[in-house]
Amino acid sequence: MLHQNNATVLKSLDFDRDLISQHSGKGPRYTSYPTADRFVAMDAQSYEKSVAKQQPGTAIKPLSLYFHLPFCNTICYYCACNKVITKDQEKADQYLDYLLKEIKIQAALLTNRGRVSQLHFGGGTPTFLNDAQLVRLMEGIRSHFDLKPDGEFSIEIDPRKVNAATVALLGKIGFNRMSVGIQDFNLAVQQAVNRVQSEEETRIVIEAARANGFKSVSIDLIYGLPLQSQTTMFQTIERVLTLLPDRIALYSYAHLPERFKPQRRIDAGQLPSAEGKLDILQSSVNQLLAAGYVYIGMDHFALPNDALAIAQRRGALHRNFQGYSTHADCDLMAFGVSAIGKVGRCYSQNAKDLISYYAALDQNNLPVERGLSVTHDDLLRAAVIQSLMCQFELNYQPLELSYFVDFKSYFSEELILLSPYQADGLVSVLDDSIVVSAKGRFLVRSIAMIFDRYLRHAAPAGRYSKLI
Repeated sequence: MLHQNNATVLKSLDFDRDLISQHSGKGPRYTSYPTADRFVAMDAQSYEKSVAKQQPGTAIKPLSLYFHLPFCNTICYYCACNKVITKDQEKADQYLDYLLKEIKIQAALLTNRGRVSQLHFGGGTPTFLNDAQLVRLMEGIRSHFDLKPDGEFSIEIDPRKVNAATVALLGKIGFNRMSVGIQDFNLAVQQAVNRVQSEEETRIVIEAARANGFKSVSIDLIYGLPLQSQTTMFQTIERVLTLLPDRIALYSYAHLPERFKPQRRIDAGQLPSAEGKLDILQSSVNQLLAAGYVYIGMDHFALPNDALAIAQRRGALHRNFQGYSTHADCDLMAFGVSAIGKVGRCYSQNAKDLISYYAALDQNNLPVERGLSVTHDDLLRAAVIQSLMCQFELNYQPLELSYFVDFKSYFSEELILLSPYQADGLVSVLDDSIVVSAKGRFLVRSIAMIFDRYLRHAAPAGRYSKLI
């Protein structure tokens, strides 16, 4: 059984710089296992056959829908997302034509599926779409899918592009959660990354969300940006706390200019040093904990009465391509350029560029280009990693009963590899479970990597961001 005390609230961060330096290399974020870089070539026919294998009579899973809306008016230099920079609204109309066609084709594959309990618009900038386009897309979704009245329907918001009237419209068409990008309120930092955004326009959007019945508001911050310091980030978080967000994501900036062209515009000499970045992280985490936020995992914090915090206390927290989630074991259908989904045992990813995406749909084919059919071993290891990432522990018995293995025999090599972590006080390996300690929580990705069979094939470290 789960050790109930392991989800206790951290009052401060046990920050051991030597251990962080020793164990925090580069690694996956584990929004999936296997991770997306392990996908192989896959065509639409293979994907459709995999979906068809989910025969009537099998357990009906709820659906989670993800829609990638890639357009942005301007470029943020730190961004590593798949995006299209344009001010031409007609490009969004064309994209919606194809997106609605993809929705129709995908929905036709589902003869025995549950209702939609989760929906998310990501990007890019979803609110690049104007009000009429947002209504058109949501009406198209509802015409093919059954959305639960109590579902979790979220959208990523750029406050620079949204007014209170649009927020009211979003509430009217069904959205009840929003994620607001801030990154940093310091003007010098904003100018260095080409994203100038006032506190007032951010406040207007959040107050409009509250007034229009949104259940949750999440704010995104990034530490490690150019010209940031411990002092400037402390001031930003002070201002963020006055907005009373339900959730706060504190992401680490990964400077990978060789992979992401916009980052080449950032002056690397203005980035905080490794030590300075750790100073910012430590101060920010302790500031959030002191303000009453609960550490959910990795880079996420939530108020104690938020659904994520409640799910964590109950041992019901999950992780998928949308991050931490309260929705267990949904079939995730993904729509739009580069979008990644998972139905049954099949991961799939759409074409990453608009030309290929449109070309496939012009032939009445789904734009699937890559994917992976997972094995029994993949499912077992995914469950192990999920438990560590979400609950900071795992109990052997449920896994043994579900996957017909003797845990200590099956993972004998991994348990040996955990020995240094145990010696450093980051994890306890018990007779019936593995428990991540308070000071091991910020290194849980490193601990989870031990159970990643694919990393044994020596994937280039450059593929991944730094753990901290």
